[in-house]
Amino acid sequence: MRAIYVQKSANGPNAGRRLLLATFANLFGSFSAWSASLGPPSPRELRVVGTGFKKIFELSNEGVFYGMGVEVVQIIGAQLGYKVRFEIFPWARALRLVQLGQADILIGPYRSAERMFSMAFSQQPFFEDQLAFYSRVQKIINWRGDYSDLVGRRIVVLNGWTYGNEFEMARPDLLINTANTVEGALTMLLHQRADLLAANRRDTDPIIAALGIQRKVVALSPLIGINLAFLAYPRSARHDLIRGEFDSVLNYMSKNGVLKKLGNRYGVTVP
Repeated sequence: MRAIYVQKSANGPNAGRRLLLATFANLFGSFSAWSASLGPPSPRELRVVGTGFKKIFELSNEGVFYGMGVEVVQIIGAQLGYKVRFEIFPWARALRLVQLGQADILIGPYRSAERMFSMAFSQQPFFEDQLAFYSRVQKIINWRGDYSDLVGRRIVVLNGWTYGNEFEMARPDLLINTANTVEGALTMLLHQRADLLAANRRDTDPIIAALGIQRKVVALSPLIGINLAFLAYPRSARHDLIRGEFDSVLNYMSKNGVLKKLGNRYGVTVP
């Protein structure tokens, strides 16, 4: 699939650099003086990739990227003097670009032992997701948190997603099918090609509402788990500097409540 990329626009949802800097300056007037201690800004452009994550990384019909992840990267990049170019891909492709060092930053991956071998993660997560099983209302599956109850059940998961240690340990005993999009996974569930869908609620609940299928699909309790989401970078010496710089600002944003304010604005849970 061809990448879609645009430069930041002065218009569009949360996309203007001047608006971002003004907002940040109003929150913390002393931040510019602090960030100056990080050293002179770099003119290098950063290639930032991801896939369509609701409220985190989205592309408007006008070709403008928006969402909490977009704004976080724009704020940090502006403070450090980096230009930022966003591109959107299917998730597995976006992961691969960072693993191969062909992109500089990946927005929103969950951390796992396997991924830590191929990518470096930010010190600070910037949001968290609730992971849940979804079932058809007409045939609700008994889920009590015990994966032995799901042996023989057909479960659809999203390509490239990770679901936590317990799920991954149980995976060999489960009947797993893979979909490339949440919409595709919901279609499989509704058409009885799967008994359960495993997905995060932030992405899935708005799509269920948009499709008008709230009375056909239900999220089960208890949760599969809660995953923390990070910025990720290639494992290379030249990206260690970028990661260190971004960590300094991201940690500051967490400590001083900027991440919480952004999370409240976007309706995203910040750990």
